[in-house]
Amino acid sequence: MARIYIETTVISFYFNARTEPEMMARENWSRRWLDVALAGTDELVTSLAVKTELDAGEFPNKTDMLALASRIPLLALNDAIAEVVDSYISHHVMPNDPGGDALHLAVASFHRCDFLVTWNCRHLANANKFGHIRRVNDILGLGNPALVTPLELMNEDTING
Repeated sequence: MARIYIETTVISFYFNARTEPEMMARENWSRRWLDVALAGTDELVTSLAVKTELDAGEFPNKTDMLALASRIPLLALNDAIAEVVDSYISHHVMPNDPGGDALHLAVASFHRCDFLVTWNCRHLANANKFGHIRRVNDILGLGNPALVTPLELMNEDTING
């Protein structure tokens, strides 16, 4: 059983309102993967950071997004995670936004998640950053979640479902 941290973009794409083919494909993959994952045996988790991001601003399907996020257990935030966020920013692992990508990565790493699932391929699911993230996490004594998209976690049940 894997512990899988679900980042904001996965929930956002589950309720995508955009019509561009790439956005619709991400919606399809998010729905197919998450529907199977929610019914499966893996431990799906998220954090208050996701709820905070979803609460900010006005956009289509916001209520549905918050409802879906509320079905996923929250991992605790604490001072140690805030220190990890600061370390990511100071080591230039993540952008200087303590409530964004650095926080998601810190929560997933601190709580030793096996995967962090995201559609953020600029700062998180970016193979060019994996080595740097791994080195900093090793120095900090943290776990190293695999940073993946829902598409990368799809299996036979998801693909054939």
